[in-house]
Amino acid sequence: MLVDTHCHLDAAEFDADRTAVAGAAKTAGVGLIVVPAVERANFGAVASVCRDFPTCRAAYGIHPMFVGQAREGDLDALAEIIQREHPLAVGEVGLDHFAEPRDEALQEFYFSIQLKMAREANLPVLLHCRSAMDQVLKQLRRNPVSGGIAHAFNGSRQQADEFIKLGFKLGFGGAMTFPRAHRIRELAATLPLDAIVLETDAPDIPPEWISIKRGTESKVGARNTPDQLPRIAQVLADLRSMAVEELAEVTTANAVSVLPGLARIH
Repeated sequence: MLVDTHCHLDAAEFDADRTAVAGAAKTAGVGLIVVPAVERANFGAVASVCRDFPTCRAAYGIHPMFVGQAREGDLDALAEIIQREHPLAVGEVGLDHFAEPRDEALQEFYFSIQLKMAREANLPVLLHCRSAMDQVLKQLRRNPVSGGIAHAFNGSRQQADEFIKLGFKLGFGGAMTFPRAHRIRELAATLPLDAIVLETDAPDIPPEWISIKRGTESKVGARNTPDQLPRIAQVLADLRSMAVEELAEVTTANAVSVLPGLARIH
């Protein structure tokens, strides 16, 4: 069995065929799917998906790219749903110093508050750290939490080691499948195996075989789906020269260890 530790199954891209997508993932051997919220407006959609599909588990948070449209009371709503549901994790939260326009001070404010919420609830966090690895690490040292996952990790080996020291696993997915992604592939091949978890970030970050151009038809921007996880796992297994069955067993154990709520349905 595999665990997709980051999949936005509630996204509008799945409205037409969500049941089929979830079924295909289960058939492919993806036994658990973590569905993180990104803003107050989709808390209900995430909760609904996790009610409809027993293999899905919810996380709630306000994503750094959505803080600009957050309103007074959104953090109170997050605190309330955390207290009421005690979800799998707080997330997707963090910092994004890539997207434009952005308000880095506002991102820092929301991130800090949500880390404190996670600590008070004794929950792990699902981190978004695009172009902001060191800044995220700085916040984690100021506001320590009970671990979590650095989603779509693409930092340095030194940064990876720092996340691991703080109790985090590192998420690898579609970006790792591109032969030219030398740095990410080197990390995936050489980091301690007990520090790695798998993810798709569907419908985003499609793997190489979905993104490449075939003939004159461009697949760039094509929808990613959670049933791609076994093939992503095979890429990682090949990079590490190990059997994919062993890789699946270890990465699943890693996910359950860092997200203890998964053990209730594992």
